[in-house]
Amino acid sequence: MKWKKLGQIFEFEKSPIAQKFVSHVQSPQAVVFDDFVRVYFSTRKKEDNGKFVSHVQYIDSSKDFKNIINFSKHEVISVGETGTFNEHGIFPFNPLKLEDKFYGYTTGWTRRRSVDVDSGIGLSISDDNGETFKKLGGGPVLTSSLYEPFLVCDGFVRKFKDKFYMFYIFGQKWCQESQEQAPERVYKIGYATSEDGINWIKANRCIIEDKIDENECQALPTVIKIGERYHMYFCYRHMVGFRTDKEKGYRLGYAYSDDLINWTREDENAGITTSEGAWDSDMMCYPNLVEINDKIYLLYNGNEFGKHGFGVAELEGV
Repeated sequence: MKWKKLGQIFEFEKSPIAQKFVSHVQSPQAVVFDDFVRVYFSTRKKEDNGKFVSHVQYIDSSKDFKNIINFSKHEVISVGETGTFNEHGIFPFNPLKLEDKFYGYTTGWTRRRSVDVDSGIGLSISDDNGETFKKLGGGPVLTSSLYEPFLVCDGFVRKFKDKFYMFYIFGQKWCQESQEQAPERVYKIGYATSEDGINWIKANRCIIEDKIDENECQALPTVIKIGERYHMYFCYRHMVGFRTDKEKGYRLGYAYSDDLINWTREDENAGITTSEGAWDSDMMCYPNLVEINDKIYLLYNGNEFGKHGFGVAELEGV
């Protein structure tokens, strides 16, 4: 895979979004319209108690990503009610356009006492061309189960071979190195299938092998078909030290498959990595693949988990 970076195309601090929210433009995910491309992302507000809550917003861009032509000025989707799985925010938000329908798969977050958070994947539907979404019920469509006990999130859904496929992550364990340190989570990539996009059957297994060690954390898979082969990008990091040591922070990983079930990991062929002294010098994370006018683009976040914006790269060759 050979990518040409087009640079950081959206900066939080220079946008109207900064007038309403505190920081972050996390997990840019695109849906293509006739005359533009809409990119949804999660940004943050601070509550009275000092805690942050993630909210969904979007921008509309020209299809070559050179010009931003519109910003959302309204609530795209509300967070959940008290006690629900998405009470404390939605991040990420995965849009899926199906003929005249718009589905939005949401990762809902809720705070816990012994550990930071838990999560599940919900479904929302738009009847106004993707401007606003209403949650389908109060609970998740994919959540913890016998072999995936917590932190089910990062759902990426596409329809391949007349079936819905969801690639997502699930928590394996919480590790606490000392009483003075907060527990850190370990999560891996799995997949599930569905006939209707609502009721899902899990495979109940990790599909991407570890590169760092057994405690490698894998996040936000995105998949696209090129020819007869499926290509996945995701991000991965060390379990500890990733917040302060750039060598342990998120990087982009790559894998391919011919059947959507068995995946071969080849990070050395990802064709993209961090840039010296740039907005993505320390970290690359939260990728999203999208095809526009026979071109393939990769949207992603850079340093500080997308605190300052997102960028895009264009595929030049496979």
